[in-house]
Amino acid sequence: MSRQGKVAYLSQNSMARRTRSSRAWHFVLSGVRREADTRAVALATGARGWGYDSDGQHSDSDSEPEFSSLSPSIPSAIPVTGESYCNCENQSEAPYCSSLHALHRVKDCQCGEEDEYFDWVWDDLNKSTATLLTCDNRKVNFHMEYSCGTAAIRGNKELADGQHFWEIKMTSPVYGTDMMVGIGTSDVNLDKYRHTFCSLLGKDEDSWGLSYTGLLHHKGDKTNFSSRFGQGSIIGVHLDTWHGTLTFFKNRKCIGVAATKLQNKKFYPMVCSTAAKSSMKVIRSCASCTSLQYLCCYRLRQLLPDYVDTLEVLPLPPGLKQVLHNKLGWVLSMNYSTLKPSSSSSGSDSDSSCSSDAEACQRKRCRRT
Repeated sequence: MSRQGKVAYLSQNSMARRTRSSRAWHFVLSGVRREADTRAVALATGARGWGYDSDGQHSDSDSEPEFSSLSPSIPSAIPVTGESYCNCENQSEAPYCSSLHALHRVKDCQCGEEDEYFDWVWDDLNKSTATLLTCDNRKVNFHMEYSCGTAAIRGNKELADGQHFWEIKMTSPVYGTDMMVGIGTSDVNLDKYRHTFCSLLGKDEDSWGLSYTGLLHHKGDKTNFSSRFGQGSIIGVHLDTWHGTLTFFKNRKCIGVAATKLQNKKFYPMVCSTAAKSSMKVIRSCASCTSLQYLCCYRLRQLLPDYVDTLEVLPLPPGLKQVLHNKLGWVLSMNYSTLKPSSSSSGSDSDSSCSSDAEACQRKRCRRT
């Protein structure tokens, strides 16, 4: 073969290889695009269907083995429903809390989000990286696109001596390995499990956490404490540093006393979540000193538990009612009547001892003083 023929032959082979190579690259790139489109569709439809791995967590069954004992009738990948305080969660919630949107919702919403003063909000300086704060730092959004672990945040104020009460509203579907409400000290590492799916609050001795599954966590142990909670549920927390008790409420009814002997400890309110695109919102945070006025209001509320607001039935001057409403309105509206767990939940004995435990603890403390 002549030299020109060899050159022509090599050129043809080179062109053929280049064509085949470009076709191969085109095939690979098209496959990558199809995979990306499939993931995008899965994430978009996941909010509606909540099917397999639609939460974006991409975790296997070994990520949290302790939840294997939960009832298989409600898998953790399926959001909990039917536990809302009112029907306002069915309305589309704006990403930012505008006053116009709040006025639009006030007619149908019974959650009582009209508070203008908050003793604390979420701390933008003490939170996991996978969190975003909105609504004047009252609403925390977890894992904005997808989840690869556990995110947590704490309040911007240390809960010092006195009485502290706050309410957290679940403003998104509640699902996944865990979504929790609780308390912890400054020693809790909020970003420690950012690549691990776990129940962060209650993993150590420095925190207590109530899971949406109804389990109470502390020191790595868990006990059945209440029924499940889901989107629209309002979880109340009362930290009494004078008596040293931690009490949880669900939908404004007492669940039970979760911990005692908490005197002389400094805590922060905390929440955590492993679920993608989940969120929680502080709708109330109050504090007051442990005074005779507080103890009287607390006792009045126990004696008149069937009224939405005790002040409505008390024969007091309007001025005094307004003062009590501004200072201790949260005490006079708390419901310490027992919240009966649902038949699907194996509630603990603490469900039926909320009022009695708190009252006994108060009597014991008063005798000491």
